[in-house]
Amino acid sequence: MTQEWITVLGATGSIGVSTLDVVARHAERFSIYALTAHSRVDELFEQVVAFSPLFAVVSNQDQANRLQAKLDGVLSTTQVLVGETGLVQVASAPQVTQVMAAIVGSAGLLPTLAAAKSGKRVLLANKESLVSAGRLFLEAIRENSAQLLPIDSEHNAIFQCLPAQWQAQQSGDLKQAGVSKIILTGSGGPFRETPINELSDKTPAQAVAHPNWSMGQKISVDSATMMNKGLEFIEACWLFDVEPDKVEVVIHPQSYIHSMVQYSDGSVLAELGQPDMRTPIAHAMMFPERGDSGVAALDFGTIGSLDFNQPDYNRYPCLQLAIEACKAGQESCTLLNAANEVTVAAFLEQKIVFTDIAAINGEVIRHGTAIQISSIDDVLAVDALGRQLANEAIQKRSSV
Repeated sequence: MTQEWITVLGATGSIGVSTLDVVARHAERFSIYALTAHSRVDELFEQVVAFSPLFAVVSNQDQANRLQAKLDGVLSTTQVLVGETGLVQVASAPQVTQVMAAIVGSAGLLPTLAAAKSGKRVLLANKESLVSAGRLFLEAIRENSAQLLPIDSEHNAIFQCLPAQWQAQQSGDLKQAGVSKIILTGSGGPFRETPINELSDKTPAQAVAHPNWSMGQKISVDSATMMNKGLEFIEACWLFDVEPDKVEVVIHPQSYIHSMVQYSDGSVLAELGQPDMRTPIAHAMMFPERGDSGVAALDFGTIGSLDFNQPDYNRYPCLQLAIEACKAGQESCTLLNAANEVTVAAFLEQKIVFTDIAAINGEVIRHGTAIQISSIDDVLAVDALGRQLANEAIQKRSSV
């Protein structure tokens, strides 16, 4: 079996850690070309020692000096690179066959795009690449014969439930293939049963305490607001080339059904499994084969009931904002994603309350933009505007 070189963008996050667990189970097949981290130098050092990548990338020179000193102490030959230039280099290197795109937020856009332009198999966990620049990103995939495989458990589940011919080509008219609807499931987060009038009092610690999944802080807050599901709604429209009215969101508190595909004959195919990201990661890394992910199969004798409900937009206004942005077009999606990154960070820093996240996000997309996105520079300009507007709204609230 030919050895494959993998770059893991965002190696110290939950997706990166799970990816390395899968790699370790298949050491005869996969080797690590590069590992990257934003700020967790100590964790990255431990990963470098364990996996001996050719390169490690950190955000700035101070971090690089610190990591290099630690690596010198163990006589490591791993080369340390810095910043966006380093990220792009290890995402597009000729030896690399697969890139795990797991950097959270718009910071992952340019290296993920570089992987697409270099014809890699892109394992997409960075949903912002599609939310902020869907058309440009998919054009890069097609024009450079790259392969795009979704890592989000929901989109990976949808992919697995689609016809085999569509999976092989990753294109085609799903309506002609008999698909009538895509159904995204979401747990509803930690505040699913909290009285709506109490949401403004919820703390960051409560918001990141997801009942089913182990995730980073930003995505955990997005799950609490259901913005995460909203971004996945936008991502699904791009990934599977469907109109917004062909995507439905349902609340499924147990998180065993990761998503479903409804067919025109009345059949509904669902992908079920433990709430463990190693399953979609292993599926994408070894597609079209299947291999050990380290995740135990479901025991249907013990899982109990499976419940479903329609989302309440009064409880989850961020979900409604995302659906509205998807219908409005790319510029609104880019604005919304940028604003949400700023508002979630402000909430985690206790500068705003939980319900301000949706309020400010709504203000930003209602403001709109005169910029029409036709290049990556346009994406960055709209992203910058969204952040500026969000920061201004946060400043107004803090000065009251």
